[in-house]
Amino acid sequence: MLFGKYIGTIKDNGLYWANPLYKKRSISLRASNFDSERVKVNDKLGNPIMISTILVWKVSNTFKAAFDVDNYENFVRVQSDAAVRKLASLYPYDNFNDEGIEEDITLRASVNEVSEALEKELSERLSMAGIEVLEARIGYLAYAQEIANAMLKRQQATAIVAARHKIVEGAVSMVEMALEELNKKEIVELDEERKAAMVSNLMVILCSDKEVAPVLNTGTLNH
Repeated sequence: MLFGKYIGTIKDNGLYWANPLYKKRSISLRASNFDSERVKVNDKLGNPIMISTILVWKVSNTFKAAFDVDNYENFVRVQSDAAVRKLASLYPYDNFNDEGIEEDITLRASVNEVSEALEKELSERLSMAGIEVLEARIGYLAYAQEIANAMLKRQQATAIVAARHKIVEGAVSMVEMALEELNKKEIVELDEERKAAMVSNLMVILCSDKEVAPVLNTGTLNH
């Protein structure tokens, strides 16, 4: 700069002579890594979560970095915080089908999609400062402490229900197969009452999460 007027930028290696009246400023063009602080925000469903981002960036336009913003390094920090807050409000932390909520993209499961959205958001915000975003991804993600235990129990309950659903589905198929094989091979003739009793016993055995103690009936079903 010469008396407040921009003269130019030198990016090439070597030894250069410059007017002694020029005011010079060095700006690093190397890639920098920024790990933001963990901030508490609300996701799309309103659940409080803790989230942070890891950003790899570098200066691509030294003129914008020097003149269009006051402090480009502080600008990166502030805009990264704003971008991750906006991102968290666009997606839910996880899917919960028990409430009829099913999102295609979630913060926990859709790592690639969320990272792409974060990179796009940061690129738009930092372009005015001449900053190029090389990589952006979520560095930390968890429910806030006040609801972490409740959400853990909810996730466990959802997993148990899903497992039980598979068990019942498999048990019904096995009972159906057993009845078909008995009927096909004519091992024993079962009336509707005996079929109902057999189905009940098999379902208890197959679906129980504990060992079943058999009860032997020495008489008939009616006595």
